[in-house]
This record gives sequence, C-alpha cells and structure tokens, in this order.
Amino acid sequence: MQFLKKIVRPIVVVLGLLVGGILILFGYQDIPLETLKETYANTESQFMDLEGMEVHYRDEGPKTDSIPIVLIHGTGASLHTFDDWTTSLSKYRRVLRMDLPAYGLTGPFMDRNYSIQHYVAFIAAFLEKLGVKHCVLAGNSLGGKIAWNFTSAYPDRVDRLVLIDASGYPKGSSSVPIAFQLAQLPVVKQLFTFITPRFVAASSVKNVYADPQKVAPEVIDRYFELTLRTGNRQAFVDKLNTPVTPFSREKVMEIQQPTLILWGAEDRLIPLEVAQQFHTDLPNSTLVVLDDLGHVPMEEDPERSVEPVLQFLNLPSN
Repeated sequence: MQFLKKIVRPIVVVLGLLVGGILILFGYQDIPLETLKETYANTESQFMDLEGMEVHYRDEGPKTDSIPIVLIHGTGASLHTFDDWTTSLSKYRRVLRMDLPAYGLTGPFMDRNYSIQHYVAFIAAFLEKLGVKHCVLAGNSLGGKIAWNFTSAYPDRVDRLVLIDASGYPKGSSSVPIAFQLAQLPVVKQLFTFITPRFVAASSVKNVYADPQKVAPEVIDRYFELTLRTGNRQAFVDKLNTPVTPFSREKVMEIQQPTLILWGAEDRLIPLEVAQQFHTDLPNSTLVVLDDLGHVPMEEDPERSVEPVLQFLNLPSN
C-alpha cells in the first residue's frame, strides 16, 4: 500500500502540473460581446432580436432591390467571409448576410438545437422580419446545405440558388480541420469549450484553403477571437455533435431554380465529386470549377470566385 502511494502521488502531481500548464498556455476566457463589437461590427452592422438572440447582420446595396442576394456562411465562419463578394455585388444589388446562430457575434441558439430544420426556420424568420419575400440564396458549406434545404422547403421564395462547396451528400473527406475533429471526441470536446489553442484555429483555417500561404494573420485572428464569443465554443461542439438528418436526394432533384454550383477544385473537406453529384441531380444547374482553390473560394480568391456569380446574375464583371 505504501509503495502504491509513493507511485500514485508523483503521478497525480505530474498530471496536475500538466493540466495546469495546458490551462495557462491554452486556456482562454470568453471575450465579452461588446469588446468583440469594437473590432467585428461596423457602421453597416445591425442587430435583430430573433429567438432570444441579437442576430448580427448587414444590409448593403440599393434598398430598392426587391430580390436581394442573401449570403450564408459555413461552420465556424461569420458574415465576414463574404466581405469582398459583398463589395462587388452591392454595387448593383441589395446584399443581406448574417452571423448564423453558434457563430460570429450572434452567439448560440437558446435551445441548443442545431438541426438543419432549425437553421432553415431561422432563415425564414430572419427574412420575414426584414420583409423579404423573394431572394437569391447563396451559401458556402453548411450555408449551402441550409440554402438548398430552404429552397426545397420554400420554393416560392427563392429566385436563384448559388451553392459554394455546399454540404449535404455523403462524402469522403480527405482532410478535416483539426477543430472539427477535436469537437467530436469524447472528453476532449468538453475541454475544447475552455482550452482553445490559437494554433488549432490557424491550422483549421489553413486546412480549408488550397494554398495555406494565402491565410492572412488577421483572418486567423478573426476566426479565433469570434470563437471566444460567450457561448460560441459550446455551440461549436453542440453543432458538430448534432445528429445528421438523413440525406434526401429526392429533395435536391425537386429543386427547379436556376442554380450555380461553384466549387474549389482542391476542396479536401467536400470533394469535387459532390459538386458533380449536385450537377447531375439539380435539373437546372451550371457547374463552375475553380482551379487551385479550396473549400472557401470566396475568401481565398474573392475576385476570381465572384466572377461566375456576376455572370450568373447578369451583372457587370469587375
């Protein structure tokens, strides 16, 4: 017994020191919303009271446009991922974008329900509150999945659809961001809510670019700091552990709207085969593949990736 005590005590001390060291090095407190607003809200930012949340959104371009373009970001991102696209599109069209619940300045759903049905209902309520009855809907990754599911549920409210490396089909990722992996591991996922190394954010963002050298330090800062918004880390874990709704190919095949499928050829998270499957199943679709770009083409090369969108919407090129 004495021998066991002699062995156990040093192990406990070492483990305690190790955990303490990790907390000191990688444990981050939440950043208050008001502090984040100083950096990530601007004069175009507005906040809508919806489902108990203050939804951060921006409404730019000519307000007389009765069919605005609605841009929906993906997992872990924010409305800022469409900054450059908005600059181009808002010259001619009204552009709406929001921080989805769980991300950005908006923060978590109050009921922690991150099903695709809840996100679709959220978009419907968001547009209803703004009085938008008809729109062009565009989404990246998770945002793309929300966009095509919304179009399936509310076909009369969508004029055209743009899917940017959209999720939905069962896929075989060749590379998954480390943050996505950690958020789904038992025990680790709970530690993730308060131990969040910046290098995990950096690695995860670089993972979805074809060329990691294009990831600017300020982009990493944005992803990392917005993750630290109160409630967002738990929401990130909740979202990635939400049971996936069984995929319905029939839903996709029933969508009649003209659809632009825009895909980075080097997307390792949602491979090009998924784009080809969308193109096969959507009866009125155009597929544009962007060479040398990854999962977030609108961020990695905004000027090149927005050109097909301008053409699709019959707008002047940059």
